[in-house]
Amino acid sequence: MLVQKYGGTSLQTLDRVRHAALRIAQARRRGSSVAVVVSARGGRTDDLLRLAADVGAAAPSRELDQLLAVGECESAALMALALNGLGVPAVSLTGQQAGIRTTDRHGDALIEGIEAARVRVATDGGAVAVVTGFQGVDPAGDVATLGRGGSDTTAVALAAQLGASACEIYTDVDGVFSADPRILPAAHCLPWVDPGVMAEMAFAGARILHTRCIELAAMEGVEVRVRNASSQARGTTVAERQDGRPLETRRAVVAVTHDTDVARVLVHCRDIHRDLAPDVFEVLAAQGTVVDLVARSGPYESEFRMGFTIRRSQAGPVRAALHELTDAFGGGVHFDENVGKVSVVGMGLLSRPEYTARLMAALAAAGIPTSWMSTSQMRLSVIVPRERTVDAVETLHREFQLDRSQPTGDMSVNSGRSATV
Repeated sequence: MLVQKYGGTSLQTLDRVRHAALRIAQARRRGSSVAVVVSARGGRTDDLLRLAADVGAAAPSRELDQLLAVGECESAALMALALNGLGVPAVSLTGQQAGIRTTDRHGDALIEGIEAARVRVATDGGAVAVVTGFQGVDPAGDVATLGRGGSDTTAVALAAQLGASACEIYTDVDGVFSADPRILPAAHCLPWVDPGVMAEMAFAGARILHTRCIELAAMEGVEVRVRNASSQARGTTVAERQDGRPLETRRAVVAVTHDTDVARVLVHCRDIHRDLAPDVFEVLAAQGTVVDLVARSGPYESEFRMGFTIRRSQAGPVRAALHELTDAFGGGVHFDENVGKVSVVGMGLLSRPEYTARLMAALAAAGIPTSWMSTSQMRLSVIVPRERTVDAVETLHREFQLDRSQPTGDMSVNSGRSATV
């Protein structure tokens, strides 16, 4: 059993749909039972969102999900028609027909389970099951979408349910890179990435895979392969793997990622007897807001202060909710949306304190101001001015010698300093 997923750019034109169908047909003729998950064709979801906005309905809702589901349904039907045209039996299935059950959080639902009975009937009968990504059905029987990029999660969840040997994600790049190749030509394709590292990369801005799909793959033990739909490049395998190199000499820093969908938020309140932290987190949770780089004042300071970063695209509703909260206690909220987050991602970073020193020294030498910072074993993240984000990526990619596909040895010299890379 093999599960393949094709993204929007891989299906953007009819020629690309036919090309993807040929690749699926080849896998089927090699003897694999194949289930395919498809996204909406490139630009289709944005077109549907514009239609909704034109009638004044841009907020997540039952009706918006009903509209957005159209894109994937179109892709699935076209792919099934293309496969049948090649002599490969295929049947298209919506999320509901495939038995994908979700929570009722419209626009950002979670997959609760997959029955996959009709998928198994199709594949056991020799047909390719083409399943719509990004959607399922909630307890009320309504369509619920999984959020942008949710087709990746659909594919991994289906692969786990079917016991597939692998989940192949086809996109418009050769795999996962050491940095965004669109801004840094020196970035190289990584042949293998640990699932934990990939999850950190996805969260920190590497948009090649949906964060939730990697978390699910790690929990369910699904091997994910990222490949270019337009080439025969080997791509990147995301899976736990042990190679012959001693653990201590593997490259610790794997990639540099960046995210400009960031807003820096500072909440303050002069009432020192009021701890607003629980209230702030309740507001953020109610908005479904992802939070990073959190810090707060201590018990002996003259006022309550709490800082964190959120997605800039979520700043509107969060701003209103936080102002309502702080106004009741004589406090306030400050938003800075002119920032970017740059992260060094790898393994064992806290065990190598010199890495944090190198990161800060390299950015300082390049004249790039930094502010808030967060460290963990897998990620070192720092906030920089938005207009210097690309400069910071280039600086750190060079500092940690990621332009080299393999480390030259246990110790590498950079800018006159010797350190393990």
